[in-house]
Amino acid sequence: MKLQIIGDPVLHSKSPVIQGAMLGALGLDIPYTPHVVRRGELPQYLAWARDSGVSGFNATMPHKEDLLPLLDHIDPAARAMGAVNTVCLRDGKWVGFNTDGAGAAAALRDSLGIDPAGMTVTLLGAGGAAKAVALALAASRAERVFVCNRTVERAQTLCAQDPLGRLAPAEFDPETLVRCAARSRLLVNCTNLGMAGCPHQFADFSFLDALPPGAGVFDLIYHPARTELLSQAKRRGLKTLNGLPMLVNQAVLALERFLNRPLDRKAMAAVAAGALEDNPAAF
Repeated sequence: MKLQIIGDPVLHSKSPVIQGAMLGALGLDIPYTPHVVRRGELPQYLAWARDSGVSGFNATMPHKEDLLPLLDHIDPAARAMGAVNTVCLRDGKWVGFNTDGAGAAAALRDSLGIDPAGMTVTLLGAGGAAKAVALALAASRAERVFVCNRTVERAQTLCAQDPLGRLAPAEFDPETLVRCAARSRLLVNCTNLGMAGCPHQFADFSFLDALPPGAGVFDLIYHPARTELLSQAKRRGLKTLNGLPMLVNQAVLALERFLNRPLDRKAMAAVAAGALEDNPAAF
């Protein structure tokens, strides 16, 4: 049995540290390694993985959506999100799951003490991760989630996939961001603005001033550990959270899928978090 994470880039991923620690804590000698797969190479990778004894893998950018038509079966929750991040080989069939949304909900609950029920949320971005988080927020009974994206048509497409009607598309211009933030108790960044290696940054952070006191700012980015968005939010006295708790929680859920059995999620999350603390090079 072999496990991997695929993407491009992927060699910086913390998943091998996290999954390796959890597998070790369970007494399992199962390798988990990164494997670079470029866009367009998924069909070749799936064939190679099957022949090479890979029984499961995580997927990161740019593959979460591109995998959908290539898999034999997709979990209903992942199909609703339109993206997969966990794939298992079961009875010779590739089966796709998505643990991002549940991982984000757990991170908000456990690390920020935030229950989205009844909240208005501003969410930035409309890609695969944004879709998973937005639908998870809707399922958690958030009153309204403003999905702000530079291409508003993509936000409209995402919002149309919410059967509960809690998602609302919005533009990404400064005035719209301020207007949405003023109504929100939580802001979630699902874009790559501020990510290490990304040449782009937010044009300004005035929308943070519109958030009410005590609001939360959740940035899915975890490299760097504190983005400029989180630094600016902290200066304003807002609650902040980076993407590491989400990464840890979705990893625990992914491992349950790989092993096809339930785990003590809190214990595994503690193991994963400890592994990151003990391996600063992973950051």
